[in-house]
Amino acid sequence: MKFIKNHLMFILPLMAILLGIEFYLVFERTTNTYEKGLTEGYSMLVVTKDPVELSTFQALNKHISSSEKLKRDAIVSEVAKGVNKSTREAILTALPYFYNVGLDAYLHSSGLEKIKEDLETDPNIKKVETFGGSYDSSYKLFSFIKFTLKIFIVFMTIVSLFLIIKQMEIWKYAHKERMQVMEIFGAPMMLRSGVLFKVALIDAFFSTLLVSAIFFYLKFYWAGQSGINIMMENQEALFKMSDIGILFASSLLIVIIAVYSVVFSSKGVQE
Repeated sequence: MKFIKNHLMFILPLMAILLGIEFYLVFERTTNTYEKGLTEGYSMLVVTKDPVELSTFQALNKHISSSEKLKRDAIVSEVAKGVNKSTREAILTALPYFYNVGLDAYLHSSGLEKIKEDLETDPNIKKVETFGGSYDSSYKLFSFIKFTLKIFIVFMTIVSLFLIIKQMEIWKYAHKERMQVMEIFGAPMMLRSGVLFKVALIDAFFSTLLVSAIFFYLKFYWAGQSGINIMMENQEALFKMSDIGILFASSLLIVIIAVYSVVFSSKGVQE
């Protein structure tokens, strides 16, 4: 029972860190998809005196990815109801040109203002409407959620790492006689610490498998049954095979940090 408890005291904090890492990876993939949808759904209105090509817009600012010319006939038909043909043509001639301009990224409100300033340097452009009010509100909320998640993961990682190091110290004292004998015979530090690495690596392997199994379940069973649209639409983003390598590499790094922090905390193994 004590054996299982000792290993759980290492596995559970390590799993907490790996869960935080995987949640961050999933969140980044999911929000990247969401950001792409927001970017594709957003456009600013540009009013020009004369027709403008997309290349002209892009020369003014590199973040402009598309431009769609609005049909002026539809605007005239609304404005000039009940007027004769010649008056309608005169209105059409006097009317400026309207463009919906799309962007290549989900930018901060300051980025939108920079685009607006760049576009307004062209004398052919009469007005630029960014619809910044609603955009800025959504962007700030989105950024706040991402920042909060990162802070939580960092905090959880630090606390869990301290627990792992504490458990590593327990293992060091449990194996101190073996390590002391090896030190007396001149064994290098890496060899003396081998027993700690061996136990920790086994637990790191199991921690990686358990976290991977949790996200396999979330991806292939829970997401489809959850009824949550963002989960169902981004089911592929919930877990990727490459994540196993990232998780195991992260667990190895944590093991190395924990072992060396314990080994270098004292000069050799004390009596």
